[in-house]
Amino acid sequence: MTEEQVTAAIRGVTDPELGISVVDLGLIYGIRLGERRVDIDMTLTSPGCPMARLIASDVEEAIRQAFPEAEVSVHIVWDPPWSADRLSSDARRALGYEG
Repeated sequence: MTEEQVTAAIRGVTDPELGISVVDLGLIYGIRLGERRVDIDMTLTSPGCPMARLIASDVEEAIRQAFPEAEVSVHIVWDPPWSADRLSSDARRALGYEG
């Protein structure tokens, strides 16, 4: 299990309001791997996001599907605060940040 494989597994998880991958939105702040363990640090676009639990649960489930033997923990963090600077170029285009 590599960081790239974990990233690929969660790339299919989308923000239900925006329809864009959590990876492309820049919500994934860190992936820590241990022997049969994955810890994800992620944020949300705003602290009051009503979809926080759903998105974190979807990330956890995507990893469990890809790596059924892994113990998975998803941690919501707020530091540093999310900003649009974290958007991938695809997300920028989809959200109209590039013209």
